[in-house]
Amino acid sequence: MAGTAANSVLRMTVSFEPLRRIMDGLVHGSATGDALVAGRHRAFIAAHLAAGLAALMAMPLWLAFAGLPSPAIAVAFLWLVTPLPIAAFLSRTGRYADAHLLSALSLTGLVGWIAAFTGGLASPALAWFAVVPAEAALSGSRRVVVSAAALAAAALAILWALASAGLSPDPLGISPLFAPAVVGGAVLYAVLVAIRIETVHSEASVAARLGDTRYRLLADNATDLITRHTANGDVAFASPAARALVGCPPADLVGQGLFYRVHIADRPAFLRALSEADRTGASITAEFRLRSGAGEGGPYLWAEMRCRPVIDPASGRTVIAVTRDISSRKAQETAFAEARSAAEQANRAKSQFLANMSHELRTPLNAIIGFSDILEQQLFGRFEFERHRDYARLIRSSGEHLLDVVNSILDMSKIEAGRFEIHVEPVAVAGLVDGAIEMMSHQIASRQLKVVRRVEPGLPDIVADRRACKQILLNLISNAVKFTEAGGSITIASRQGRDGVVIEVVDTGIGISADDLPRLGTPFVQADSDINRRYEGTGLGLSVVKGLVHLHGGTMAIASEPGRGTSVSVTLPADKAKPAAEWRASGADEVAFERERRIA
Repeated sequence: MAGTAANSVLRMTVSFEPLRRIMDGLVHGSATGDALVAGRHRAFIAAHLAAGLAALMAMPLWLAFAGLPSPAIAVAFLWLVTPLPIAAFLSRTGRYADAHLLSALSLTGLVGWIAAFTGGLASPALAWFAVVPAEAALSGSRRVVVSAAALAAAALAILWALASAGLSPDPLGISPLFAPAVVGGAVLYAVLVAIRIETVHSEASVAARLGDTRYRLLADNATDLITRHTANGDVAFASPAARALVGCPPADLVGQGLFYRVHIADRPAFLRALSEADRTGASITAEFRLRSGAGEGGPYLWAEMRCRPVIDPASGRTVIAVTRDISSRKAQETAFAEARSAAEQANRAKSQFLANMSHELRTPLNAIIGFSDILEQQLFGRFEFERHRDYARLIRSSGEHLLDVVNSILDMSKIEAGRFEIHVEPVAVAGLVDGAIEMMSHQIASRQLKVVRRVEPGLPDIVADRRACKQILLNLISNAVKFTEAGGSITIASRQGRDGVVIEVVDTGIGISADDLPRLGTPFVQADSDINRRYEGTGLGLSVVKGLVHLHGGTMAIASEPGRGTSVSVTLPADKAKPAAEWRASGADEVAFERERRIA
């Protein structure tokens, strides 16, 4: 049982900081997040501790002045101590309503016990039964109040049953002042409970007003427009930020004022966002143009609205929206899109220019190479001087080199423009490797390099463009030859990988630094890009390889370390590979063969 009088006294006592800190330490962690709830827990614990401790201190006084108590009085004293475990229950569990229910049970039992020994149904102590549900009202729970009233009614019923059966205990000898003291105490207790209930409601009202003031302060000073919408999308509340955003008072946006300021083409998106938020319960974002200014022909700004549904205690479900000006962001997006379009257009123009120039250069280069070859072979007579033959050889080699560069530029421009056509067919990996080694044998021998060939037996045929695959391998071997010093070695290997067939070219050349690796594969970029570089080339070789591999749906990986060589591996996906025996067995179905071997 908690004494409300003790509660009122303790409210003044715990205002002292040391005692208040002790009471705060007894409040359960689940109640500390809300100052109002924590205050109610603190007051309940303090009142019940005070009542229980007061009962414990009264026992020695009773023994000193009245001697040993009778069994009935001893039980009453024990009942008076029950507020202590009830306070401990609330402190350990944080279950405020259940603690009030235990307190009502304790008070009902104590009053019923005293009434049984002081006249039964005629006892003045029965006036305390009216206090039981009144004190339970402090819990704020209708269930606790109803339960407390049921407990008081049950106690009265038990007293009536005992009296009807003649089982009421013999009354104790009581003073004539007992009746007015007990009734007066009940009245005073009820008054204190009423005061406490009014105090709780007052605290709740003050907290609510304080919360409203804080939220109003936030809404009034926020730079974004905050609106509350009804079920049909009308605005029920608009924050003062309406003046800064659209240049009108908030009242002008109430109702359909905001809707009519949305650009007519964006109104469906505006209403759809509010409807989806209300229907799904999720946070929805919409962008639309919003007219600013007081007139009908005011300029439009880009706005972003984020809305989500909430439960309003007064009006039920509603939608809260926050709208901000994103005109600067939209301008940046537009500028970025225009810059990207201009860059893409310039890139297309560059690719077109390179393609046209490459075609124009091929014709005279073929003539230069052909006629210089005729001169070198001395088909129309021998040279007077051997030096003339060397000049013809230099002209032919220079023309072939320039033709290779032009072909690489043309291939790269086609790949970038998406106009490089590939015609897939079954390609034997072993034959592809052997053919590339044979074609590069002269360069390999001139550099005094060792070639190691490692082709895994039983590899499936690659379904790819034969010319493109040959070009991929020749470019990789050419790079390996170019950057490997005399006496080094080149390994051309092929194996079945997890994601397809892997073709790998490994050299023991100069290697590439970790800083240069990410740039490789970019057109006209070489690792050795210094003006005094030792190795010739345009940097298109790996770019062409990368483009051709991606056209086949494959991947390219480069691993290297300066001074220890470079490894370049090309992987064609497994679904583009099929054993040669299966290709021969499927010859009866030519349509299916053609469909399967095409690359989208």
